[in-house]
Amino acid sequence: MKITVLGAGAWGTALAIHFAKQQHQVCLWARDSSHVVQMQHERCNERYLKGFLFPESLSLATDLQAAVDASELVLIATPVAGLRPTLTALAEYIDDNLPIMTACKGFEVSTGMLPHQVVAEVLPQQQHIVLLSGPSFAQELAEQLPCAVTLAAANSDWIEQLCRDLNSPVLRLYASTDLIGVAVGGALKNVMAIATGLCDGLHYGMNARAALMTRGLAEIARLANHLGAQEHTLMGLSGLGDLILTCTGGLSRNRQVGLKLAENKNLDTILAELGHVAEGVYTVSEAHRLAEQYQVSMPITATLYALFQGQLNSTQVAQSLMMRSPTPENS
Repeated sequence: MKITVLGAGAWGTALAIHFAKQQHQVCLWARDSSHVVQMQHERCNERYLKGFLFPESLSLATDLQAAVDASELVLIATPVAGLRPTLTALAEYIDDNLPIMTACKGFEVSTGMLPHQVVAEVLPQQQHIVLLSGPSFAQELAEQLPCAVTLAAANSDWIEQLCRDLNSPVLRLYASTDLIGVAVGGALKNVMAIATGLCDGLHYGMNARAALMTRGLAEIARLANHLGAQEHTLMGLSGLGDLILTCTGGLSRNRQVGLKLAENKNLDTILAELGHVAEGVYTVSEAHRLAEQYQVSMPITATLYALFQGQLNSTQVAQSLMMRSPTPENS
């Protein structure tokens, strides 16, 4: 299959490397043409994914039209903020039958839209819109370590066939038709990873971490269900699986944000030190807004929002959560 990957951050690069190693014909495109030229020269992405040479079958392009020419699948791996402008630029070069897959996780700032909803708004005639989500670190996929993720699309027969076409001994794919559940799980686990990193950075212990992750999953499920998700989706790879990895894995950027917040660093400093986008930082405000709009209880999200707004400091977060009025566990 000819696959075009748009976005040469760590995740887009890892996906491009993986599919090229699985004998697909892959073209990687990035908005920054100087970055593409550098990658063409070095045959690796030293800026975002050091140490992984590109397979010979992986080509690079600075021209978007050339990148998608004869493509059978476009995989967009930009940050959520870059999704709409990428789709807008892409629109004049594709037809309605070309599948568009997004591999970004979060809510679009100001609209509160999930990635597949942004695609549907910008490209309303597109026949196949796909989400890729699940517990997956770019570095491990580039190393070709085993991984399993979910592909979600509205058409069950079509998405099951795509899973068969792209499945490999390295990346196992599971099909879903629950776009809302897959997208919300992928977005909100980043919020919970920030909270868990903060908890660990303050040395509150493993009991607290387990409690935070469990209540975080309940919080994710409440909003997801309100938005129309299927409850079982949140128990799968794109929900519980991604939550476990992102909250506990050392490669998690959002967890690193929480750890640095525990050092009383401000967000601007933290993001500058990371050098990568941490989607959870931007998801907090949108998730909090949606929770208030729909009157969904999301105390962990609300507490992080208060922290980001300067209404709490890092050492007050635990007390704020622990001293809430007791409630039934299933509420």
